[in-house]
Amino acid sequence: MRYAPPGLCVNDFDLLRHADGAYTVLHLQGPWTAEFDHLRMETSYGRATSADLVHWEPQGTAFGNGLPGRFDQQAVWTMHAFPHGTGMAMLYTAVSGLTPDGWPLQSVGLAYSERTDGTGWRRHGAGPVAEADPRWYRTGERMGWRDPFVVRDDESDGWVMVVCASDASLPVEVGGCVAWATADDLEHWTVHPPLISPGDVDELECPVLERLDDGSWLLLGSVGATRGFEAWTAPRLRGPWTRRGPLGPTGAYAPRVVVAPDGSRVVLHTTPRRVGLADTGDPCRGMLAQPKTLVAPPGEAPRLAWWPGLEPWLGELTGDPALHAVGDVDVSGRTEVVLRAGDPGDDSAALAVACEGTDLRVNGPGGRVLSRTVLPSPASALRILTIGEYVEVYADGVFALTALCYSGRPAPWTATAADGARQVPVRPIRLPDPYRDDASAVWSGPPATTATAPVGAGGEDGVRIGGTPGTTPPVPGASASEALPPWSTRAGRPGPRRNLSAANGPRGK
Repeated sequence: MRYAPPGLCVNDFDLLRHADGAYTVLHLQGPWTAEFDHLRMETSYGRATSADLVHWEPQGTAFGNGLPGRFDQQAVWTMHAFPHGTGMAMLYTAVSGLTPDGWPLQSVGLAYSERTDGTGWRRHGAGPVAEADPRWYRTGERMGWRDPFVVRDDESDGWVMVVCASDASLPVEVGGCVAWATADDLEHWTVHPPLISPGDVDELECPVLERLDDGSWLLLGSVGATRGFEAWTAPRLRGPWTRRGPLGPTGAYAPRVVVAPDGSRVVLHTTPRRVGLADTGDPCRGMLAQPKTLVAPPGEAPRLAWWPGLEPWLGELTGDPALHAVGDVDVSGRTEVVLRAGDPGDDSAALAVACEGTDLRVNGPGGRVLSRTVLPSPASALRILTIGEYVEVYADGVFALTALCYSGRPAPWTATAADGARQVPVRPIRLPDPYRDDASAVWSGPPATTATAPVGAGGEDGVRIGGTPGTTPPVPGASASEALPPWSTRAGRPGPRRNLSAANGPRGK
């Protein structure tokens, strides 16, 4: 449902869909440490496999930084792997070292593999295949030349690569752009002026190109300042490009597009966590979130919608408390949906979703606003998903808001509007690995009937479930009672640690 390898965090990633319908994810990874250094700790790619884009199995490390003295000796960042011949090719971000002021020096490297499973990589030579051209892009302090993404050229038999860069003609604070280059053979690239340079973006990261059903192109780019991603469309790769606005809300980052098992086109993205797994912690690297359906009508702005592929992981409707659940709420006037209550004996709202007209927000303890957005039009219906501390809200079927909340205890969902209060039935979510006690899933606790744990400690969301000796993890098709053991909590949470986002580098790669 959400994924990170044991003991590690997930950052930018790439998705491979194989001929047999299985999937592989390659991802940046780093440890949970109080002093996170993206140049010393994000030096390898993790790999995981899945049959359904929901249940991911870690498969270990697939690639790492280069030998001392090489262009990728310091770190390897975001990659794009794709079929090439009978094997695969991969363009990847290489970091050789630092500028005098400590800024990472980035370039693009190339690797090949005779395999198709995301392993067996060998570098092409000892130097990069593409570097920033100083005629158009910054090449020293505050430079950017990372996150390559490659597609076949729609005007030749060659290749087109887009790259996150910094437009040298603009102030650095608004110089974020998408650079592009062309090549006949993946090894000899010609760099061109910016493909997209909005003039109001600090960093335009992780650009992704997707050809739509009508032959036009969709480009997704993550905006450093908003921590969400936007969309552009064009009839051809060379443009003209039309800015379509935000597609992924704040908290959804580094998207990738892939064909799902049901044949639909879906978007996966990362979602952050908080340092110390506490509401007081700063945002930091996190996990891979569940897919969303990509809806891209010709000539219109794309949108993300609920993906039906999650339905097999949902239980039957219930009114019982559930930490991991999906619920639907009709909205009429100002409506507040309480998802969690305070500590035992305190029935005040610890987590709630509120909607009034176009104002949509998620509130934490004491009514503190955790996240907020303005909808294009008043919502008539909401779908709310909670997995541990993670909250998603869909307004009239469109993915609109995310939030993190480590506080409170599960309670029956209750919606309050002008006409009074009503209970909201929910469908409990059965996690693929419910008993993992690390970054991948909420821990159900040791086998015990009276076990208690502090709120904000134990699992990824900080709430522990009292387990039952001899039980096995629930699986799709199990009843709601099998999926959700009784709850037991008490006060307390771990203290915050230093921000793991490594803000000294480009968005803390």
